[in-house]
Amino acid sequence: MSSISRARGVWLPVAAWAVTRAVILLCVLRVLVLPGPDVTTDVSVIYQNWSEVLKTGTFPLADVTWQYPPAAALAILSPGLLPFLDYAPAFYTLILLTDAAALALFLRAGRRPGHRPAGAWVWIAGVALLGPTAYARYDLMVTAVAAAALFAAARRPRVAGALVAFGALLKVWPVLLLTGAAVRGRRARALWWSAAGTAAGLTLCFVAAAPGALAFLTFQRDRGTEVESLGALVFHIARQYGWDGQVLLHYGSLEFLGPGVPLVSTVALTLSLAAVGWLFLWRLRAGEPGPTTLCDAAFTATLLFTTTSRVISPQYMLWLVGLAAVCVTVRAGRQTLPAVLVLPATGLTQLEFPVWFAHIVASDLPAVVLLAVRNGLLVAASLLACRRLWVATRDGGAGRTAPPDVVRARRPAGGTAAAPPRLTGSAQRTQTPADGSPAPGR
Repeated sequence: MSSISRARGVWLPVAAWAVTRAVILLCVLRVLVLPGPDVTTDVSVIYQNWSEVLKTGTFPLADVTWQYPPAAALAILSPGLLPFLDYAPAFYTLILLTDAAALALFLRAGRRPGHRPAGAWVWIAGVALLGPTAYARYDLMVTAVAAAALFAAARRPRVAGALVAFGALLKVWPVLLLTGAAVRGRRARALWWSAAGTAAGLTLCFVAAAPGALAFLTFQRDRGTEVESLGALVFHIARQYGWDGQVLLHYGSLEFLGPGVPLVSTVALTLSLAAVGWLFLWRLRAGEPGPTTLCDAAFTATLLFTTTSRVISPQYMLWLVGLAAVCVTVRAGRQTLPAVLVLPATGLTQLEFPVWFAHIVASDLPAVVLLAVRNGLLVAASLLACRRLWVATRDGGAGRTAPPDVVRARRPAGGTAAAPPRLTGSAQRTQTPADGSPAPGR
């Protein structure tokens, strides 16, 4: 590759990132104002109030909207690292720096053998499509940690395990990154022990440091069906025919309350449990994971739990964008189509929140159609991801495609065993695992 091509491969995505992020910053700083509710109040009001409580040495026990694991306190308090700025501008600055670090991570990973730069473009586009909500929540920080964990897993399993544990203590869902992790072998043991040890150590530190570190476990229990979720479509449609329920602010989000809501919420939980069952069954029959299984399984599991969630808040799309970008970066990954479907779903999410959110709350028919298309894309992506993960790991991973010369070596024309041909030069490079890790024995 020429120096001009290499420079274009770096500066073009950096330029696209800079332009899109400048627009997002103008939105969160209220220079540009989108229709709909102000997405920045979570930072300027809720996060800032929580930070004042956290500074007193306790978690926000009196606020049922505090539904986050203990390490979230670090994200909420992080604007204190920039004391020369007010809380909200400091928060946006830190999110911008985290976003830049994530882009650098994707660009660097894209240059490894068996990888490609497409993941950086998915990250650039996905965050831009979500709009100002991406910078007005701390989920971008969590997603960057999750992406770093997946990229580190091949060569630094202890680092990856620590990052998974830290991410899970930031917002729970990164524990799903372990879905496709091996359970045997030196690297697998290092990953699991590092994750378990880090999680236990950090949890003990938070519990000892301040009361209420684990209060989020009970605060989440009583969540209902939020107006943007898959189950909410039942009530959006029922409203067209006279359903007499209502939408109220409940546990920090706008939820449906009324006849049938507990049943739909139970169905959503049942679907999430069914997703657990499917993942368990897949893991039993998949055997030892291949070089792309970790990221493919993490993306699939997160898709399943996002789609079946009782909430599907807009910022959840950041989780999917980040994991989709990782899957697309790994050239041998099987999740490209589901990953691509996440992008239009993310763009539609910005339309439903904040732009059309008042119409969503009112169950106006065009808004309901928009929400149905967004949720339909998530359902389609989930089903495709499940199928591709299942097929890619059939027969204990034997379904992974081997290079043609290896296949021929295994099945010579005479029907007898033959030694594989000696590989040299570029042929050796084709045998490098797709995650860029050294071949076994090296």
